[in-house]
Amino acid sequence: MYKFRIAPSILSADFARLGEEVTAVIEAGADLIHFDVMDNHYVPNLTFGPMVCAALKPYASVPVDVHLMVEPVDDLIRSFAKAGADIITFHPEASRHVDRSLSLIKDEGCQAGLVLNPATPVYVLENVLDKLDMVLLMSVNPGFGGQSFIPQTLVKIRQVRDLLDIYAGESGRRVALEVDGGIKVDNIAAAAEAGADTFVAGSAIFGKPDYRAVIDEMKRELAAVMV
Repeated sequence: MYKFRIAPSILSADFARLGEEVTAVIEAGADLIHFDVMDNHYVPNLTFGPMVCAALKPYASVPVDVHLMVEPVDDLIRSFAKAGADIITFHPEASRHVDRSLSLIKDEGCQAGLVLNPATPVYVLENVLDKLDMVLLMSVNPGFGGQSFIPQTLVKIRQVRDLLDIYAGESGRRVALEVDGGIKVDNIAAAAEAGADTFVAGSAIFGKPDYRAVIDEMKRELAAVMV
């Protein structure tokens, strides 16, 4: 059984207090900090740049998980790697040469991953598994926080888990499977049962007064899946 990880998305945090919010959510039990980068081009919103990542890095005692919703990606891969990203994921539609972009992430010393939108087929992973440390499945359409989980994602999680398990058996390498969008206490167990091991949660955590209580409840739901 893989270790489950909770990755709060600071897209739903208080932007006026981002450093404090990062500290608070890590103290509450976060395993990663999810950093959503939107460019008002690939997606219809504009969020954080590398300077914000660099400013928050001293507050992050856990890995910084940068999700690039940008096009093109290569220049920002370099910038976010220098800004302190530990994991960088991007959408294959946003790169002309996916293998090259993944290699660039690895060359910068970061873990690399691909992000699949709800309508992106699973087969895009097949020829680059050797360069992947993570696959991120969007369970909403990217661009905005606070959306509802798309139930069909559970089928896709199972498909990707099967692919990654076969690859792990052949290579001895484990690739993490992250899910992002509408994750909350009452559906996190279903996503875990389908095969996800890393869970991005934004408003489900930052929208509540007690971060620790929410994360503890999520981890209790996940612990029941592990039994």
